[in-house]
Amino acid sequence: MKLFFTCGDCNGIGPEIVVKTITHFIKLNKHKIFFAVPKNVFDEAYRITDANFEFEIVKTAAQSIPNKNVVSIINLGAARCSHGKPTKVSGEISFRSLQESFTSVTNNLADCVITAPISKEAFHKCGIEFPGHTELFASWTNTENVVMFFHSSKLKAALLTIHIPLKTVSYSLEPALIKKKLNIIIETLKNDFQIASPKIALLGVNPHAGENGLLGSEEEEIFFPVVSEYKDIVFGPFPADAFFGMHLYKNYNAVIGCYHDQVLIPFKMLSFADGVNFTAGLPIVRTSPDHGTAYDIAWKGIANPSSMISAAKLAINICENRNKHAASS
Repeated sequence: MKLFFTCGDCNGIGPEIVVKTITHFIKLNKHKIFFAVPKNVFDEAYRITDANFEFEIVKTAAQSIPNKNVVSIINLGAARCSHGKPTKVSGEISFRSLQESFTSVTNNLADCVITAPISKEAFHKCGIEFPGHTELFASWTNTENVVMFFHSSKLKAALLTIHIPLKTVSYSLEPALIKKKLNIIIETLKNDFQIASPKIALLGVNPHAGENGLLGSEEEEIFFPVVSEYKDIVFGPFPADAFFGMHLYKNYNAVIGCYHDQVLIPFKMLSFADGVNFTAGLPIVRTSPDHGTAYDIAWKGIANPSSMISAAKLAINICENRNKHAASS
């Protein structure tokens, strides 16, 4: 497998956890590894992590040697770092790293992309208007509908809406949108996770899932008709608090939430160390650790790479499952 790592925001923990993850995988001698990062940033990350693997410096993935023992560092030039805070430079570097990853995977030079954390503020400082990886890769692949999907050993979860203000959530929950998202999630569970007959729980958007219309009408008017249409696959809508409080998520292959924090709070409480963000519905495989830039501990050599390692393992697993599905089709 050919793995492509991006550096994320170079003022955060991204370069450090990528180098630590590469150190983990290079010992397996199974995968060709690419890492797009400024050379001076890589050198510093290599030093503070006491890394000891062989690498080459190249301009593009196309120039790299195929040796699995040699990590190909795609040099993005020299970056002026300001450790521990978002800057215009760090935004530009993280974006260029993503561009290199997309070029490589679309030209079949890499099989998957594992992205280090970016800063939305740094993106904004350099004029990039995408709010996150999900929207960026959806645009680059001309994919109209994607799903932000979260995976860990304890929970698989997805979102109907992504990075939008809470006050606009209920207006966004149209039946057509929900069905599109559901279809992506069902196909993802079947093809990417090899779950033949998935069971999916849908959370309500209102307190107590609307209390039979007393606390909101979305469940009665929108969710119940959709659930009945996906009989024996989608169940609910469930009150989110009781659903997680009673550990009902253990009875389902995936949980679908209506807005960001409804899913991310319980997911991160359960799986902060090994949680992975996966963009479902893309023609390419892209995963990421489910945490941010962690500016407060950046460049101290103490960042935990567990989530990044899990992201790489999941990307490999999804690639293998997609290959199996393609071979059987």
